[in-house]
Amino acid sequence: MIALIIPAIAVSQTSPAPVNLGTSGSFVALAKTGISTTGATSIVGDIGVSPNNASSITGFGLVADASGEFSTSSLINGKVYAANYVAPTPAKMTTAVSDMQAAYTDAAGRAPNFTELYTGNLTGQTLTTGVYKWSTGVLVSAGGFTISGSSTDVWIFEIAQNLTVANGATITLSGGAKSSNIFWQVAGQASLGTTSSFRGIILCQTLINIQTGAAFDGRALSQTAVTLDGNSINNNSTLGLADLYLENGITMYPNPAQNNVTIKNSNSIKLDQLAIFDVYGRLIHSIDLRDMQQEKIIDVSNLSSGVYMLQIQGDGARTTKRLIKS
Repeated sequence: MIALIIPAIAVSQTSPAPVNLGTSGSFVALAKTGISTTGATSIVGDIGVSPNNASSITGFGLVADASGEFSTSSLINGKVYAANYVAPTPAKMTTAVSDMQAAYTDAAGRAPNFTELYTGNLTGQTLTTGVYKWSTGVLVSAGGFTISGSSTDVWIFEIAQNLTVANGATITLSGGAKSSNIFWQVAGQASLGTTSSFRGIILCQTLINIQTGAAFDGRALSQTAVTLDGNSINNNSTLGLADLYLENGITMYPNPAQNNVTIKNSNSIKLDQLAIFDVYGRLIHSIDLRDMQQEKIIDVSNLSSGVYMLQIQGDGARTTKRLIKS
């Protein structure tokens, strides 16, 4: 007799209602005590802090807008808000933080469909729609795991301790599942390892620590602080039409790459430039893309092994891709 071993799949009959983020849902990163970055972080969407002021947002090189209501940064395709900016920003931030806390309470109070599943180790598993609850921490090791369901399905993960995503781990979405419908309620710290790829909205009672080169598709909403290090942070629902068109139209392969990487321009967008940054924010190389048609091969053989951010600009928009050089 031959035994077949397949990953377990948790099955739920009905999808829970999504967590109402209120106005906190307009931020890709929101914190009470601070947001900091090291290196070439690239953020698409707005970020903000309250009740702390703008001095607790570090590493972004903020430039105050003439209105005094927000700041901008070369690392952010969006706006930066803080409690000490000109009205109506203070009230806006107070409401956003209140909505964030209410969303955390909502997520934490949902009745679970599954409890203590896989003793908190999700590695290699496939989870369908439902509410999952653990009295422990949750681990995603380097093997990653899969979230499977339709574009309208919702996942709520209630975690009583820490969420730990290992270096290089990937959360894969299948069947049309969307990051905007995945909610991680974390009572402890959320730590995303180097070069990991994470999906979903983190509602965290303490620190969200996104380590070197990790990619994050979702929202980081912390009741303390968010720390970043050469990351790519976005939520597709925050992209403008031009940015979304560029984001969806540009692909890159192979990744990881050793000698060459191919940039594919599926929508034949008029591109301008490709800039390669290391994780410390240093510009390594700039390439003119104005003569590019649908594909261009980029020589990366001279790059040292590690993580790089490739920023592509064109047609009034920009997108950032993460490259692992092997």
